[in-house]
Amino acid sequence: MRLFGLILLVAAVLRFWGMSSNPPSLTWDEAAWGYNAYSLGSTLKDEFGRFMPLDYLESFGDFKPPVYAYLDILPVKFFGLSEFATRFPSALFGFLTVFMTYFLVKRIFYNSKFANAYGLVSSLILAVSHWHIMLSRAAFEANVATFFIVLGIFLFLLAVKKNKWFLILSTLSFIISIYTFNTARVVSPLLLLILAFSFRNYFLKKKEAVVASFAVGFIFLLPILGFLFSDQASLRFKEVNIFSDIGVIESTNQRIANDNNALWSRVVNNRRFAYGVEYLKHYFDNLGPSFLFIKGDGNPKFSTQDVGQLYLWDLPFFVIGLLFLFKKKEGYWWLIPVWMLIAIMPAATARETPHALRIETALPTFQILIAYGFVTVINFFRKYKPQIVVILLFLLLLNVLYFLHGYSAHYAKEFSGEWQYGYKESVNYVASVEDQYDQINVTEELGRPYIYYLFYTKTDPREFRNDAQVKREAFGFVNVKGFGKFRFNKDLAKIESPQNTLYIDVPGKVPKNADVLKRFELLNGETVLVAYKL
Repeated sequence: MRLFGLILLVAAVLRFWGMSSNPPSLTWDEAAWGYNAYSLGSTLKDEFGRFMPLDYLESFGDFKPPVYAYLDILPVKFFGLSEFATRFPSALFGFLTVFMTYFLVKRIFYNSKFANAYGLVSSLILAVSHWHIMLSRAAFEANVATFFIVLGIFLFLLAVKKNKWFLILSTLSFIISIYTFNTARVVSPLLLLILAFSFRNYFLKKKEAVVASFAVGFIFLLPILGFLFSDQASLRFKEVNIFSDIGVIESTNQRIANDNNALWSRVVNNRRFAYGVEYLKHYFDNLGPSFLFIKGDGNPKFSTQDVGQLYLWDLPFFVIGLLFLFKKKEGYWWLIPVWMLIAIMPAATARETPHALRIETALPTFQILIAYGFVTVINFFRKYKPQIVVILLFLLLLNVLYFLHGYSAHYAKEFSGEWQYGYKESVNYVASVEDQYDQINVTEELGRPYIYYLFYTKTDPREFRNDAQVKREAFGFVNVKGFGKFRFNKDLAKIESPQNTLYIDVPGKVPKNADVLKRFELLNGETVLVAYKL
């Protein structure tokens, strides 16, 4: 257990150490989580005044599942409204996922003499996984949902082998994941159904536990059922899914026209078939070698851009683990590939693929396969096991150190703009001079400025709700155009302003006759915002 304790210490340090400053700033979604937690903790209402919402947080009109905000209430109460407090739940549940992975893997491979080794190595691989580290160090609700899926599977297997009543706790864990992350609303029910079907003969003998679990699950799902079938719930999906891409239909129609509307062409170029092909392309994007082992996700929030989502070190063990998993068929081996394949399914409907965040619910299946391959290789060289272990772990350490050096020395400077850096600095400046102005106009060019002003000024939620100028669009998006002295717009010239007004705008839109008061720079020295008056 000393080795397991050391793995957990490494996992904790890599997730908590310096997470207030790297990532270098809060995204607007992170600021929204923090402020909603602050509002719920102080008024029992969310940002826009809904009392203890269980179905969603309206936020920017993206209708966030609410669990992360509730988990963030105590950290915000204890640490104050800050970057550390906002990110604390993600880091904590990332750490707990490493912890639970050990016990889950032992339970999956219960009949193997190497079950403990599989569990330890899986936890180690996940502890140092930069994929999991980066998603644990920012306020990503997907990271919390992943924990509850891992816990749900573990409790289900515990119900099979130990006590049938663990099935109720397993059901509750899967349901919590549904209240946490949109992708889990597809992944968790499918996993639970497959588990139930796979162990149907066992649970047919334990009908009272099954009935109780179903009843508890139904009761706890009631608050969200109506929302799941609403237009709001499908809003985000309609915005990003491949099936709303009219280009696919136009392309198939053009091919049919080119073939003079021939019957065979109408069959081959059927739009349903075309969308099916498109779906498969997007699905396998998430399993591409460049994404997994070379460059990683194209979004710098999920990758340092010079390391794949998995280390190069992982590649041979991933392949070996996959091959020997099917060959040896130990324990509930089938659960690993089934889990992975299901977890990728919802993400494949999106236009933007591959996507490390949307398929995070597939973790730690990748790490389990890598660990399985590693243990298999070690046991093949039994005569030289100590030497082989030292050499291979040293090579893994080199991979990890390469990532950590890039992440700690270069990442924040190179990608501070991706994290909306500059908002905090500009808000702090505005707060220091606010009394000197009748109005402050802030650009929306960088995204959602109002949430940063609420967050960093710690505006009382009651005051905000009393005088907020909120514009709700037909498609559900929510824009706050002003509160207090603050006004927000992409074009500041369109805002009716008194003479004594402070402006915060992007450099390219600063008037030539402006009196520039302060410039706010990214960590690479590029000016991102300018404070001026006319």
